[in-house]
Order: sequence, then C-alpha cells, then structure tokens
Amino acid sequence: MTSNSDQSNQSRRAFIADTSALIIFFTTTGIINERFIVGMTWEQVLHARLLGAALMIPVGRPYGVWRDFLMRRAKPNRMSQLLYDSLALVSFQVPIYAAIIAISGASGRGLLLGVLSAAVMMLVLGRPYGAFLNAVRRLFGLPPGGAKPMSLNT
Repeated sequence: MTSNSDQSNQSRRAFIADTSALIIFFTTTGIINERFIVGMTWEQVLHARLLGAALMIPVGRPYGVWRDFLMRRAKPNRMSQLLYDSLALVSFQVPIYAAIIAISGASGRGLLLGVLSAAVMMLVLGRPYGAFLNAVRRLFGLPPGGAKPMSLNT
C-alpha cells in the first residue's frame, strides 16, 4: 500500500514530467511553425512562445491525462498507437495553439495557415511527441501513458 506522501510525490513528478516534456517539445516546433510557415516576426514568435510556455504549465498535466485516457483505447499495434497519439494531440492542442497565435498577432490568412499547419504538424508529431513524453516520464520513474491508469491523484 502506498502512503499519501508517495502518491503526492508521484503526482508532483507526473506534473513536472508532463509539463517539461510539453514545453521543451512544443517550444521548438512552435518556433519553426510561427516563423517559417505563419511568417510572424521574431518579436511575435518570442511573444507567442512566452505565452505558450505560460499556458503549457497549467495544461501539461491535463494533456498527459487526456493522452493516457485515449492511449488506453489504442491497440498494441503501431498504426493504432500512431492514430491515438495523433488524435490526442490534435484534439487537445490545436484549439489552444489557435488562441496563442491569435493573441500574439496572427490574423486572417496567417492565422488560418498557422492553425492548419499546426493541425498537420500535430498529426505528424503525435506519435513522436508521445514517445518523447514516455521517455521523459521514464526519467522521472513513471509508467508510460496508457499502460497503467494515471490520474491527477496518482
């Protein structure tokens, strides 16, 4: 039986792991999208990434829980894992990303291109990000997503 202290420690590690993975991975991919596809200025990119990082802190762990929920439905084959990882990422992150770049100055055609390119990028990056998230979780001594139930309380 685990104590409340052990559960609290694991919950803290899960928050730090999921949030760190999200910030590291998507700061890098966000810069590429915003500067070279959306055409935002470096100042707008900096603003978007700072806002993005601030928003990723409260959504990092909830995204991890959402992904775990969906990944428990995936079959053990590669195609199913790819599909569910991509579905999790697109359904959770694209609406947040649209708000970030709109607040940071993208509008009209640039906003539309940014959202569409982010959706495509997240479809492609769903599985690589899922593998990255699982690797970060392993570094924190946590199970991979979808393998065992993880919640905000464990």
